[in-house]
Amino acid sequence: MSTENHSKISSKDLSRNFQEIIPALTKQEAMEESNRCLYCYDAPCVKACPTGIDIPSFIKKIASGNLKGSAKTILTANPIGASCARVCPTEELCEGSCVLNHSTKPIMIGNLQRYATDWAIQNEQSLFSPGQKNGKKVAIVGGGPAGLSAARELALLGYEVTIFEAEEKAGGLNTYGIVAFRLPLHISYWEVKQIESLNVEIRTNTRVGKDISVQEILKTYDAIILAIGMSKVPELGISGEDLSGVFDAIEFVRETKTKPICSQLLGKKVAVIGAGNTAIDAATSSVRLGADNVKILYRRTSEEMTAYEFEYDFAKQDGVEFRWLTAPVRILGDAHGNVNGIECIKMELAEPGEDGRRSPVPIKGTEFILEVDAVIKANGQSRYVELVEQFHLEHNGGVVKINPSNYQTSNQKVFACGDVIFGKGQQGDAMVVSAVQQGKESAYSIHQLLSPSIVETA
Repeated sequence: MSTENHSKISSKDLSRNFQEIIPALTKQEAMEESNRCLYCYDAPCVKACPTGIDIPSFIKKIASGNLKGSAKTILTANPIGASCARVCPTEELCEGSCVLNHSTKPIMIGNLQRYATDWAIQNEQSLFSPGQKNGKKVAIVGGGPAGLSAARELALLGYEVTIFEAEEKAGGLNTYGIVAFRLPLHISYWEVKQIESLNVEIRTNTRVGKDISVQEILKTYDAIILAIGMSKVPELGISGEDLSGVFDAIEFVRETKTKPICSQLLGKKVAVIGAGNTAIDAATSSVRLGADNVKILYRRTSEEMTAYEFEYDFAKQDGVEFRWLTAPVRILGDAHGNVNGIECIKMELAEPGEDGRRSPVPIKGTEFILEVDAVIKANGQSRYVELVEQFHLEHNGGVVKINPSNYQTSNQKVFACGDVIFGKGQQGDAMVVSAVQQGKESAYSIHQLLSPSIVETA
């Protein structure tokens, strides 16, 4: 693209690229699709949903015109159901289990879930009321999907709940970490507002361990839930990471949601390191910011990548190029300290290790240089090890160890859920919907722990 053409593209034009990409169902489409459902008894789609939404029930309510009832059915099971309607890998979960896969095509469960919850948002519905106060107080550290879900359940059970959130807004990954063209900000804001309406206090801009001590929280509250998620992208450990034009993928995506869209990548060549969902988001965002060429570099193969299949397909449709078995060696810069290339080396996979994964090994003499103007690091996320250790909890590199039956940590007063317990072979897949369910189950475990004393003092 010529410089002349670049100059004609405004930030307003680029902003349009970040509008939601999947159109909502029309009323007629929703009615027709909901009437395709067989309303199965003992439906396999329900079993495939980590939060156990009564899918036949909410779809039948759409078919009968009861959209408020449909939304309430969804959100009763999944407090973050409006977001999950957009970001869940439904083709692997509920839709993948639909009995109609064997004959025609599965019901568009995610789209119908979005239709019902969008109605609730557009009509400013308040669907739940707080439970009668029981005199017990619970602190939740982290206001992402897991923390919000736990807070909602505890508020319904009558607990006084306070969420301590380090960021300016609650919502965690949904607010800051998932691109706007998949999950618009107003969806996450509405879900947070629903939980606040249950008299849940959310203290934003409050970093536990800095703005309030761990000791004070342990002393003040009857139970604590640690739902702190994960931190920034770690260093690659190669030279050139300090050059201008090297970005942290988490911060990169965050800025596309919280700051005016700018044209800093317009006409540029971009390399994204990693092949998870965040890497895909960074790559497709780069395309929408006007980058001329975007490459994802991954040291393993497509079979080992952690991104969802639909994310991978979407990136390919966007023109993102994938370079498998390719690892960065160093980032190159010009005399002014700006990125102008990246040296890579080809890899091969060794035999599987103890974790079952085949480790990538560099092939000597296969180094080559790619001309790029920007590098986005999306090679995983680091952990809040220091905060975990302030709570004196057992952990493995920041992954908190829990009793899998009740999410209780090595401190019986502290429970943990969400990304802080994911990894190192623990707790299955890291999905928003899984974090939501863990939040619910953590809340129920706390209630089971504290309810005898509630009865005694009643």
